[in-house]
Amino acid sequence: MAGNSFGQAFRITTFGESHGGALGVVIDGCPPDLPLDLAAVQAALDRRRPGASPLVSARREPDVVEVVSGLFADRTLGGPLTLLVRNADADPRAYALTADQFRPSHADYSVAVKYGHSTWQGGGRASARETVARVAAGAVADQVLAALCPGLEVLAWVARLGGISALVDEQTLSRAQIEASLVRCPDPVASAAMVARIEEVRARGDTVGGVIHFRAQGVPAGLGEPVFDKLEAELAKALLSLPAAKGFESGSGFAGAELTGSAHNDPFVPDGAGGARTSSNRSGGVQGGISNGMPVTGAVAFKPVATIFSPQQTINTAGEPVELRARGRHDPCVLPRAVPMVEAMVLLVLCDQLLRLRAQTGRVGPAPLRPPAAWSPR
Repeated sequence: MAGNSFGQAFRITTFGESHGGALGVVIDGCPPDLPLDLAAVQAALDRRRPGASPLVSARREPDVVEVVSGLFADRTLGGPLTLLVRNADADPRAYALTADQFRPSHADYSVAVKYGHSTWQGGGRASARETVARVAAGAVADQVLAALCPGLEVLAWVARLGGISALVDEQTLSRAQIEASLVRCPDPVASAAMVARIEEVRARGDTVGGVIHFRAQGVPAGLGEPVFDKLEAELAKALLSLPAAKGFESGSGFAGAELTGSAHNDPFVPDGAGGARTSSNRSGGVQGGISNGMPVTGAVAFKPVATIFSPQQTINTAGEPVELRARGRHDPCVLPRAVPMVEAMVLLVLCDQLLRLRAQTGRVGPAPLRPPAAWSPR
């Protein structure tokens, strides 16, 4: 009921607060006897952690992952796999002066009216710091997918930031291209402009938002359900659960709404292996809520970071108007660090859906095509 868990066959439950002792995740449903590469989990956390770039929060967190349960001799046991990351640079004192003030566009007020108290120390569970647990779980999901579905790869990148758009060839895109950019934008010209834009808004105490695109290559056909648990619905829930996420698109998204059916449809053609593929991919790899074997694509819009370093008008817990002057260490733009968060949530959805398909059908891929059953009137 508390909403701290996600997934069914591959289910994660995160715990911990921004300025508490630690954060972590319990993963239930991880297949047994999986050789778990903890270095790969650590590498994923290193991509997300603060203090790793001059463009992000100055909070210094090593984010070293510890295994509490579910692993022996580097292989999963099949029981709950618990990963822990201790907070090393928590400093709730930075928020003490504004503890009784509701920060504009933060969770302070909504949390207070729901739970009867406000976690003023950096936002508590509502903080983006919680995503360290998701990224750790996503790195485990990535290894499960690699074992069951070799060749599946999820990439995310900054496509728009502060009104600047990137030109990206998704067919040739690589993680190396993405990671070569401070803002994780694989277009070098746009990347330089985005860096300048972040520095410009930060200099005047402001923040900026943008859009992250994702592409999952090698996803087998058959993931997702035709009604409530459509693959894009699961992706939407996962990605909109990220802090600061305000919009989601699958495939052509809102632009597709401007097309006619004849312009938007994806024609089927033989795939050369007895199956089918589509000659275009405006559906984003999902039709009828189920993956069709084409790359699964989409986008997530992130608002500007709510903490700005210029005075704002708000009220305090007594309902009195006050002027708020922000404290703490915050990103001027969440997008560079949100890229591994987006990848993690896509990986978690795909892993959960793949294990659900295997449980339901015994397969981790599409069923062979065959002629339809004959019809006879009743």
